[in-house]
Amino acid sequence: MARTQSNTFELGKIAPSFILPDTTDGQTKTLANLKGEHGTALFFICNHCPFVIHINEELVALANDYAEKGIAFIAISSNDVVNYPQDGPDQMKRVAQELGYPFPYLYDESQEVAKSYNAACTPDLYLFDAELNAVYHGQLDDSRPGNDMPVTGADFRYAIDNLLTGKEFDREQEPSMGCGIKWKQ
Repeated sequence: MARTQSNTFELGKIAPSFILPDTTDGQTKTLANLKGEHGTALFFICNHCPFVIHINEELVALANDYAEKGIAFIAISSNDVVNYPQDGPDQMKRVAQELGYPFPYLYDESQEVAKSYNAACTPDLYLFDAELNAVYHGQLDDSRPGNDMPVTGADFRYAIDNLLTGKEFDREQEPSMGCGIKWKQ
């Protein structure tokens, strides 16, 4: 499994807007419709990546733990489905149902949304404040497939907790690591 680190996304930068189909309910969603009262967590994920599979349960737990605190969660898949059909919309809907995703799972067919966020890997994790300014772009935690470290979501939870309490994020933001986004040729 190839390891790709997330690219830089400048803190303070406004989240790029988007209009994408939600594979879980067939509706079209926008960032403006989905953003949270106090913040928005956005994940670039896919179905087949071992790094995403490794953290899926924690992504669900995060959303369940923080949704009532005004943090919205959004997942987007931008992979090329011609060469990776397991990441297509029908399979996205199935995975979202099987895992009980409590957040929309959007399909970025053109890959323009991933490009606008400078996304590089799955998972690629972002956190924005109530005004959609980037406050965190980094790893979920130190766990990776095969390193025997438990998946805790510690880094991302710390970022959300700081956002909710108005504290500055005072730790090094370690880049996320995962499979490279499968770009169209």
